[in-house]
Amino acid sequence: MVEYLIVLNKDEDSISFVDIKKGEEVKKIDTDHNPHEVVVTKDGKKTYVTCSLGNTIDVIDNERLEIVKRITHEDFNFPHGLDLVKEDRKLYVASTYSEKIFIIDTKTDEIEKVFPTFQGLSHMVEPSPDRKTLYVPNIGSDNVTVIDVEKEEITGHFPVGKGPEGLACSKDGKYVYVANQEDNTLYVVNRETLKPDFKRRVGDCPIRIVFSPDGRYALIPNRFSRDVSVIDTKHRMKGKEVPWEIKRIPIGIWPGGVCFNESGSTAFVANNKTNDISFIDMNTLEEIKRVKVGVHPDGMAYLKKG
Repeated sequence: MVEYLIVLNKDEDSISFVDIKKGEEVKKIDTDHNPHEVVVTKDGKKTYVTCSLGNTIDVIDNERLEIVKRITHEDFNFPHGLDLVKEDRKLYVASTYSEKIFIIDTKTDEIEKVFPTFQGLSHMVEPSPDRKTLYVPNIGSDNVTVIDVEKEEITGHFPVGKGPEGLACSKDGKYVYVANQEDNTLYVVNRETLKPDFKRRVGDCPIRIVFSPDGRYALIPNRFSRDVSVIDTKHRMKGKEVPWEIKRIPIGIWPGGVCFNESGSTAFVANNKTNDISFIDMNTLEEIKRVKVGVHPDGMAYLKKG
């Protein structure tokens, strides 16, 4: 069994495959221009990569670790966030500057539906735990779009802070966590009321949120303060359970993409401007090592093979 990190190197148009156990890059392949975000199917057979400045989606065969198809569309304009729903039969993609959502059939890897959000700079796509709802943060509109997966249509929008980009749902399904990069805040939004139950200050320019597999921690990379906020979702304060920042872990310059290994014992953070990956021990909440990759690593995913 081999565990890999799939690391997108934005400024050299490549993907690094890092053997986690060896702690080194073992393969690199070329992509279309500016690979940005990545998702792996649950069966581990395919990887999808948005190439934002190439206006394409690269499809990777994970057995060969090679690109086997390139998806294009005339309305792709900086395709960015993406995720899988309906037992991985559908891939949703947000195109930032065209402000549209694309639905792709993963059996044929063909686009089957396109619709606009009518919001500014629709950037990421994040599912609820049951994958029946999708949330799209709109950087330019300071809000989040809600999509009904079954109906394949937008059901509404709700306001958040300035410049929302990072977004993830808590594992218990109660909250949407939103990182607002322009006012350095975290909003913890109740999924029933679509209003924040909690607001927290974090580091300078928070741009992603990723939960540990057990849901206990949310990691938020803060681009300009060069650290990662650790949010304990079950912190006890005055007899109540509240989400709370319990630590900021200093790492490399411009931290961005985040992912975990399968057990959640280790987190990985891409440092955009030091061209390396920080390995974080989730038991001690300390950086334990760094691995060199390509130029401006950002989007990452975990892949287990064998």
